Amino acid sequence: MTDVPSELPSVRELLSHAVEAVGGTEREGQLRMADAVDHAIRTGEHLAVQAGTGTGKSLAYLVPAIRHAVACDTTVVVSTATIALQRQLVDRDLPRLAKALKKPLGVEPTFAILKGRRNYLCLHRVHNGVEDDPEDTALFDPFAVSRLGREVKRLHQWSSDTETGDRDELVPGVSEQAWRQVSVTAKECLGATRCPVGDDCFAELARAEASRANIVVTNHALLAIDALQDYQVLPEHDVTIIDEAHELVDRVTSTATADLSPAMVSTAARRCGRLVDADIADRLLETGEGLSLMLEDVPAGRLDVLPDALGGALAAVRDAAHACITALGSDRREDPEEAAKRKLARSALDDVHDTAVRLLEAFEDELSERRDVVWCSGGRHTASPRPPALHIAPLSVGGLLRERVFGTSTTVLTSATLALGGTFDTLARQWGLPPVSQPTEQAQGAATEKPPPSDVDPGPRWRGLDVGSPFDYRRNGILYIAGHLPRPGRDGLSQAALDEIAELIDAAGGRTLGLFSSMRAAKQATEELRDRVAHPILCQGEDSTSLLVNKFAEDPRTCLFGTLSLWQGVDVPGPSLSLVIVDRLPFPRPDDPVASARQRAVEARGGNGFLTVAATHAALLLAQGVGRLHRASSDKGVVAVLDSRLATARYGGFIRASLPPLWPTQRADVVRDALRRLDAAAPA
Repeated sequence: MTDVPSELPSVRELLSHAVEAVGGTEREGQLRMADAVDHAIRTGEHLAVQAGTGTGKSLAYLVPAIRHAVACDTTVVVSTATIALQRQLVDRDLPRLAKALKKPLGVEPTFAILKGRRNYLCLHRVHNGVEDDPEDTALFDPFAVSRLGREVKRLHQWSSDTETGDRDELVPGVSEQAWRQVSVTAKECLGATRCPVGDDCFAELARAEASRANIVVTNHALLAIDALQDYQVLPEHDVTIIDEAHELVDRVTSTATADLSPAMVSTAARRCGRLVDADIADRLLETGEGLSLMLEDVPAGRLDVLPDALGGALAAVRDAAHACITALGSDRREDPEEAAKRKLARSALDDVHDTAVRLLEAFEDELSERRDVVWCSGGRHTASPRPPALHIAPLSVGGLLRERVFGTSTTVLTSATLALGGTFDTLARQWGLPPVSQPTEQAQGAATEKPPPSDVDPGPRWRGLDVGSPFDYRRNGILYIAGHLPRPGRDGLSQAALDEIAELIDAAGGRTLGLFSSMRAAKQATEELRDRVAHPILCQGEDSTSLLVNKFAEDPRTCLFGTLSLWQGVDVPGPSLSLVIVDRLPFPRPDDPVASARQRAVEARGGNGFLTVAATHAALLLAQGVGRLHRASSDKGVVAVLDSRLATARYGGFIRASLPPLWPTQRADVVRDALRRLDAAAPA
């Protein structure tokens, strides 16, 4: 390996090499962002940087990250929210960057991808067929004809061919139930030293590769696990870059959410049934049945008060699970197969016990002092056929992020959508950061750019930067607010709204992405408009989302209607998309347990709960939806919001200030004329 030069080229010089290698052109926003990331790494000051579509933000943060990792022989962690961006970084951006920067750096930078252990095939489970549950033994019968059996058999065959064991590389994929038979969680793992195939473990090989890499690409869930657990999951690193940072809070909250159901209790009892006295395991099984009976009388939704009967059932589950854990005893020197069964049992028992404890403790404080929210889902009180279950989630993850992410490494957060209402402070509060602070002046001749330690803790030092976008939004896009339409109601789309959608689609000649606040509304629009408009309408759920998006992109006359995943997951540049329709402002559902509890907590502290929680949620999601229109600099079109509240409500200004600066209008005739001109000018 070539020695690293004592003086590396500057970030701007390296960025120039990188841009030339990928056949691009330098952009002002990209240069500003790269300089800001470099400054953050050198000073230890955290950075939130909004970079609009087309900025080239991946190169803007990867180049300074690679330079730092090579210069200091260290690792930089890059965390993303979606598999699509992970794959883009690992399969496209990083390989090209590594080759482009090899000569100026004097060494080829290395990179790796790291996921949670459950994402990798477990060879011990494949080879030994450890039972997950007694009724699943038929899965390992080679003559099994069920879909599940066929999937597991295919996984066994794949285990001999794969080099990574990474679930995402299995195409087509398999069901979650099948994957569970050949994978383990970190708690269920025997450990590399005790496992007979530990030397070949895919998860351990991935961790080893990550520990040697300059850049490690992971996801927000694993970043959260690393922050939540007492043991280290990610390799040692002093810089963390969080892309798609607008999703960080939701992903961390999801990871920190725990569930408890009677089925989980039964599974734990069965797993330990052959390892402890039958009476002890039967006692746990009975408490699961008791929990099931108690949940029948609990309505779905948020629980502010713990019913006495349910509290008694939870205490019984807690105590019975603890008795099983005690009976299992400490880890013994036993053969790997028995050890694996014991690990599976202990993991299930720990989950049941710890969640029952957490649920009971959640109600000990006064309502205004609680840190968790509890709710019940499923059961006979809902239209859902799912059995009832309890869930518990943190009201805030800011403290966790502040201590375990910002407190341990210099952190760069970036996305096309961070400045809500024109300020970074809205999301900063959710991340646990103080109001924006200006960087302090450095003394001349200081040996380091990082500030000296202080006995006073003012909170993490950070700054926000909006580098804009190379797109000319006002020239190429119109924000149409249909102020004349009636306020959206609970009974689906109004006839006036359906008429408006039909007229807009006709004017655009198809080319429409319909973003609806619910699947019910998307289906209603699809069913009622298919006979009214002359262009094909695809609806989410009729096929896989990826296939529907491909069909939509291939035929410019086609329209695609859908809900949440389309708000952030569609990337269709060119003439196939010139109209984005939003049926209503995407506020969280009033019965959403976490959002409603967070809103109430803000109000208890004297704040505006609706603006802080509901309006922020709507602004963030609407900005992502509006961003579907411009995916390339030549894209032109209209975003039509059919919710008059965006123009009339007091919070409308906050939400509008969170959107790209499109040219605004409420004149339907102007919008239809613009769409007709775009349709006429589009290639046939």
